[in-house]
Amino acid sequence: MSVWRWLGLGALAAAATAGVRRRRHRLPSVISVAGRAGRSAEVARLASHVGATAASNRARRVFASAERREALDAELQLRTAEQVAEALGNLKGALMKVGQLASFVDDAMPEPVRLALGQLQQDAPPMSAELAAEVVERELGSAPDTLFLEWDPVPIAAASIGQVHRAITRDERAVAVKVQYPGVEAAIRSDLDNMDLAALVMPFVWGSLDVKGMTEEIRARLDEELDYHNEAANQRRFAAWYRDHPFIHIPEIVDELSTRRVLTADLADGVRFSEMEHWDQEERDLAAEAMYRFVFRSLYRFHAFNGDPHPGNYLFCPGGRVTFLDFGLVKYFSSEDIADLLRMVKPAVVEPNAKALRRAAEDAGHYVRGAPISDELVAEYSSMFWKLLLTDEVKTITSEYASELTRHLLFAHQEFPEVMKYGNVPPRFLVLQRINVGLVAILGRLNATANWRRIAWELWPITDGPPSTELGRQEAAWWAEACRRAPAAPAL
Repeated sequence: MSVWRWLGLGALAAAATAGVRRRRHRLPSVISVAGRAGRSAEVARLASHVGATAASNRARRVFASAERREALDAELQLRTAEQVAEALGNLKGALMKVGQLASFVDDAMPEPVRLALGQLQQDAPPMSAELAAEVVERELGSAPDTLFLEWDPVPIAAASIGQVHRAITRDERAVAVKVQYPGVEAAIRSDLDNMDLAALVMPFVWGSLDVKGMTEEIRARLDEELDYHNEAANQRRFAAWYRDHPFIHIPEIVDELSTRRVLTADLADGVRFSEMEHWDQEERDLAAEAMYRFVFRSLYRFHAFNGDPHPGNYLFCPGGRVTFLDFGLVKYFSSEDIADLLRMVKPAVVEPNAKALRRAAEDAGHYVRGAPISDELVAEYSSMFWKLLLTDEVKTITSEYASELTRHLLFAHQEFPEVMKYGNVPPRFLVLQRINVGLVAILGRLNATANWRRIAWELWPITDGPPSTELGRQEAAWWAEACRRAPAAPAL
């Protein structure tokens, strides 16, 4: 079973991949299906359409030649892929986030489906220009044409919660203005009400899963993401941490033009992931290393994780310079949380020891203490997550490895039933699974190549290794200066 089926697109794609063909000229003016019953009915309609579409395809294949059958199947994939993208794009909210994630995490996904869902990363169907202007006026007190020196009514990106417009402020500052979709808050709360399904499914994967804690964690993170005041605070914090960094860039927030549903920041330059992934391998490797350093320096040095790694949230310039966008979903960790993570890092990678790893994992809440499973079995299951770091050598992260890792995470109950019977994903670490699913999938798309062990050695406080690459040398100089200027700043 492919990951995209498991992620919920089994209902939307394998069994519900049908609907109205995507019409690029049709721009939804508002999220109209906001209630739980309405959104569930919309998915159910897709399911009924799929049955008819699939039945029609089967009938047409009966008397078709082998070549014609292949063409019919390809046509069906293309049609249904476009239909799923339109359905999720118009529904917005949490369901659209599922589509975004599925578009790049599973290499086994049919290419037409991947390409269609890939539109959700930055080019979902936008709201109308008039409606966007109404939101701006309601939030900031004036119409965009009055508020800004210049305002582009055509959005440069449209995603699950809001869309982004270019503008020039009255003091001639180029900015990006993110406007939240009217109704999206109700839509996401509706989707969260349907999370009872997760409570039914997830315990079959992790036998000792804290379903209540997991559900509360997801709700808390998505609730924060709906409040642009919260996102602005996150982005200001990350911008302060990475100020003057040689290759990591965070746009500055424009406070006076930001509210709960409108977020204004400096307009950044750079190309999208879809263009960068066709650059030569050396440039792709530099971009990948920058993303890797950003994620793990933020986690282990600043105790925070920007939990929405997907291709639409980056802009790239040559030489490994990356601008990071969208700080709505950020998880902050306590010093004890990070200590628990590092206590697992040491016996997993630095000084491999199955017994110590088992004890550290139990202490962190990943396993029932004293469960009747061997230390060696726990270490064998865990080794997949540390595979890139176990040996001191250059390794390439491939799409195949990324898909294998995701399947290992989701379907371990098939290969490691004893481990998963007593396993758990501690709610406080739930968002970090986006590293295993999201970040690794992005790096796999790039065939990212590096000595990841040496880079990790630089970033872990327990090893604090010397720089191992040119980007590492640039970052080490920046870090030394940042610590000199503000010794207390690097940690929360």
